[in-house]
Amino acid sequence: MPAWDPDVYSRYRAYRDRPALDLMLKIPRDLDPREIWDLGCGPGEHAALLAARHPGAVVHGLDSSPQMLERARGQGADVDWVLGDIDVWRPALAPDLIFTNAALQWLVGHETLFPRLLDSLAPGGVLACQIPQVEDAGWRSSLREVAGQGPWAGKLAALDGVRQGHDPRAYHDWLSPLASDLDVWVTTYVHALEGEDPIVDWTSGTSLRPYLERLEPGEETAAFLAAWRTRLAEDYPRRADGITLLPFTRLFVVARR
Repeated sequence: MPAWDPDVYSRYRAYRDRPALDLMLKIPRDLDPREIWDLGCGPGEHAALLAARHPGAVVHGLDSSPQMLERARGQGADVDWVLGDIDVWRPALAPDLIFTNAALQWLVGHETLFPRLLDSLAPGGVLACQIPQVEDAGWRSSLREVAGQGPWAGKLAALDGVRQGHDPRAYHDWLSPLASDLDVWVTTYVHALEGEDPIVDWTSGTSLRPYLERLEPGEETAAFLAAWRTRLAEDYPRRADGITLLPFTRLFVVARR
């Protein structure tokens, strides 16, 4: 896992919040949770919102980044902030709600991870998840091409970063035997980004971080980013109004045990 910079991650907060809020709206209204976990809580806004929405619940926010949890504690919310990894997380009490936004894409083995999370819920509990549906196209394809073609190629070979998304139908097949109710859908958001290098800025808080951490600061990093900017300018030209449009697809799963 890369190190996280909460300031960089939050730069496009409005765009990152939209899928999380859309996911919250799909949590069944009759659910009255007493035990809630936000897995991969990041800077804590969504765990804080869940605590405000369910004042009778005990809310836990789990993240592997001390920097993110330090920012989360500044929310002033009644949340139990926990440093830990999702892939080894086992709750002491069965949750009524597991909420996870843009976190599980960093983990392998979704065919076992998702059923495990659903099976860890209390009867009638809900798993609500959103992950980027990253494909080998567009900006991700050009990022990998640039990484493999320059003098830095050796450092960036076989980089273990965000995994390509599974077919959405696979999540239905994995979860339907355990779920009393299951909703799987995909939404493509078209983000209107401002600035000189908005896609570099966007990914610098997430997918780009593992690449930058392997490069030397200074000239090597600058050359790598310059090469990628050239490709991005071809694939995502700025409009006459200065806007760069970035289509971004996300997978949603709401499953009830």
